[in-house]
Amino acid sequence: MTLKLLMEVSPQELLESLAELQNHVLGYVKSTSLKCAVDLGIPATIHKRGGTATLADIAADAKVHPAKVADLRRMMALLSASGIFTTTAAGTGDDDGAADDTAAVQYGLTTTGRFLVGWRNLSPVAPFFVNPLIVSSFFDLPDWLRSEPAPAGAGSLFEQAHGCSRQEMVGKDAGFGSVLRDAMTADSELFLEVIIVDKGRIFRGVSSLVDVGAGNGAGTRVVAKAFPRIKCTVLDLPQSVGQAAAAGDGNLSFVAGDMFESIPPADAVLLKVGIHEYHLSVPRGHVNEKFIFLLNCSPLSVLECFA
Repeated sequence: MTLKLLMEVSPQELLESLAELQNHVLGYVKSTSLKCAVDLGIPATIHKRGGTATLADIAADAKVHPAKVADLRRMMALLSASGIFTTTAAGTGDDDGAADDTAAVQYGLTTTGRFLVGWRNLSPVAPFFVNPLIVSSFFDLPDWLRSEPAPAGAGSLFEQAHGCSRQEMVGKDAGFGSVLRDAMTADSELFLEVIIVDKGRIFRGVSSLVDVGAGNGAGTRVVAKAFPRIKCTVLDLPQSVGQAAAAGDGNLSFVAGDMFESIPPADAVLLKVGIHEYHLSVPRGHVNEKFIFLLNCSPLSVLECFA
């Protein structure tokens, strides 16, 4: 900070700017605290108790050590300020955010927080995006930005950091594979529920559909159930399809294969995220043949669903 800056701005603006800088530098605390809350089952605790819970309720259900309840309170205060939880002083009905050692505070779920509970929820997404393998990739961002682009978009940030793609990492690290599949399942189920409710007309006239890269087909099952007339097929690599291939029934079936080699014929192809990822991985001015193949994979239509 220079003397000139001190003279140009007011003390109030300096303090606000410093707070904003610290907010960015410590931004990871929000995401890791959210993951911690999900791992401890805090949103579920609030939900199962009728929508509100005290700090004592949460600490008891999460088995937090008594000596660390004060630390839990601070984490709850952070997540409340971040828009995940609400705080109401018991008996007043006022959502004033008060949370001290003497006031009985009821914690609730905001609209955002409610995405973490219930039949279709996004709680598995936090453990994936805050996974050490994902987060550590960003420490290589300066080197990645300075390096020569890899041919055909093969050099993603994750690949530079770990020497393999995320799909290849699934085969190497069972834990990573588990959180990836859980996150994809949760995201796909909820996303396609919303698409069907809001944009269900895109499925009109479609009698067959191939969901490319759909893993265990959790999202595809949502489509198959909503539209029994549509013959749905899940296409993914053998290690991704796994045991789900034997679980096909009714209008849902599974095919193990490589989408860059062939895609089963259908009226429509559903590509969730896939096109987006391959398009953005190509340097400006270059052509990704795999991307072109995906765009031409269906004779009638491609349903592009970007999460």
